[in-house]
Amino acid sequence: MVALAERVLEALKANGYGRRAAEGLRQGDWVLIDAGDVIVHLFRPDVRSFYNLEKMWGESLGEPATVVLG
Repeated sequence: MVALAERVLEALKANGYGRRAAEGLRQGDWVLIDAGDVIVHLFRPDVRSFYNLEKMWGESLGEPATVVLG
């Protein structure tokens, strides 16, 4: 999670979004990045299951989106 989050933060900075706030980098179980109009929330699969966000929001969202940074 930490490496992926760092890559997202680097991509945001490289694309003109400046330095963005991130939480959870120390633990590495989940990371939240405030990217302005978009919030990026990264989970390990077991942590995602624990928080069960789909149930909290009341519907299944299907498979998580895959984003390729390059």
